[in-house]
Amino acid sequence: MTTLHARHALTENGWQSDVTVTIAEGRIVRVVPGFHGPGQAVGVLLPAPVNLHSHTFQRAMAGMTERRGEGRDSFWTWRDLMYRFLDHLTPDQVQAIAAQAMVEMAEAGYAAVTEFHYLHHQSGGAPYADLAEMAGRISAAALETGLGLTLLPVLYQRGGCDGRALGPGQVRFGNDIDRYARLVEAAAGHLATLPGDAVLGVAPHSLRAVSPEGLAFAASLLPEAPIHIHIAEQLAEVDELIAHTGARPVEWLLANASVDGRWCPIHCTQMTAVETEGLARSGAVAGLCPVTEANLGDGIFDGVNWAAAGGAFGVGTDSNVQITLMGELRLYEYSQRLRDKGRAMLATAAQSTGRVLWQGAAQGGAQAAGRAAGVIAPGLWADLVALEDTALALEGRCGDELLDAAIFAAGDGLVTELWSAGRHLVTGGRHIAREVIATRYRAVMADLRGRL
Repeated sequence: MTTLHARHALTENGWQSDVTVTIAEGRIVRVVPGFHGPGQAVGVLLPAPVNLHSHTFQRAMAGMTERRGEGRDSFWTWRDLMYRFLDHLTPDQVQAIAAQAMVEMAEAGYAAVTEFHYLHHQSGGAPYADLAEMAGRISAAALETGLGLTLLPVLYQRGGCDGRALGPGQVRFGNDIDRYARLVEAAAGHLATLPGDAVLGVAPHSLRAVSPEGLAFAASLLPEAPIHIHIAEQLAEVDELIAHTGARPVEWLLANASVDGRWCPIHCTQMTAVETEGLARSGAVAGLCPVTEANLGDGIFDGVNWAAAGGAFGVGTDSNVQITLMGELRLYEYSQRLRDKGRAMLATAAQSTGRVLWQGAAQGGAQAAGRAAGVIAPGLWADLVALEDTALALEGRCGDELLDAAIFAAGDGLVTELWSAGRHLVTGGRHIAREVIATRYRAVMADLRGRL
C-alpha cells in the first residue's frame, strides 16, 4: 500500500488542499481530507494523462528531417524520409527506441501510452517467425519502463483508395484481414506478459489504407476495445477520398461506421463545421497531436467548435519529434488563438484554460485508451503525477491558476513524481531506469547514423 500526502490535489470533487490518497494493487482506494499516517509528501497531485497517439520508433529520427529538399517540403516528403529511415530498423532497435521514448513520456507526465503500431514485418515485407515480433518488442519496452500500454496493432492493406499495391516503404506494414486477425491474436499473447492495466485495441490505419470491408472487420474484431484511425490530416487525403467515394473522410466515416465512444479519430485537422459537430456528438475522442501537426504542417483542429458541440479530446506525441505534455496542451490553445485572434479560447465560465486542457486531456485520453483512469477517484488506476509547487512559476498559486502557470508560464521540468497504475516510475524528476535505457539508445543511434 502506498500513501501520498498532497498539499494540492485535483480530485473528482475539484481542487482540495491537504489530501491523503491511498493506493493498493495499482488502484486508488481512498481520497480523504487531511494527512493520515505516514506517507510521501507531494506538492500538486494531478491525474496523469495518457499519451493517446504515438509511433515510438519515430523518436529516433527527431530532428533529421528539417532540411529543405528540392521543391516544397510537406507531410508527403517527410513521409518518404520516414519510410527510408524505418527500413533500417531491427526488432532490438525498435525495443530500445520505444523504451527511450517511454522514459521521456513518463518524465513529461504521461502515465501510459497508446501505441499506434504499424511496423510489423521485416525489411522487404516478409513476416517474422513470430508474426507479432515487433508488437512484442513494444510490450517488452513497456514492461521494462513500467509505462502503461494500450497496444493498437494497425491494419494496413493498400497504397491508396484506388487499391494500388503497397510501395517499398509500406511493405513492412501490410496485412490482409486474415493475417491481421492472426497478428492481433499473437499480439495479445505478448500483452499478457504485462501487468493487468495493459489494453489491446485495433487501428485501421486510415480510409486510404484500408478498404471499407477491412474497416468493418477491424472494428468488429475486438467488440469492446478501442478503435483508432488516422483521418482528415491532409488536404490531399481529403481530395483522394472525395475523388473515389464522393464524400469527405469524416463525412464518409460517420455515414458508414458505427462511431461511438470506443473510437478515437486522430488529427481531424481538415473538417467542415458539419463534420466537426457530427463527430463531436458521436462520443468519439478527438486525438490531437499539436506539436506533430505543427511540425508536419497539417493544419489546425477546430477546438472551439468541437468544445461547443460537447466533444471530448486527448493529446498525443505522434511522431515524437518532441515529447512534451505541457507543450502539446499549450500549443493546442495557442493554435486556436492564432487562428481566431483571441485569448483563452478553450476556457469556460467555470474553468480556466489550463484546467480545461489538463482535465480534458486526462479524461479523454483515458477513454480513448480504454483505461480506467483520468480522475483521482477510488476504484480507478493510480495514474498520478506530482508537480513541484515550490517552483517559482507556481509561487503563491492555487486552484486552476496552478495549471495555468504550469502550462503557460513554466513549461517543462515541473514533474517530480509519477505513478502508472501505482508503479512509481519517476522520482525526483527522473525515470528510475533512465541511465540504462539511455545508454542502450545511444548505441542504437550510433549504429543507425552509420548506416543512414
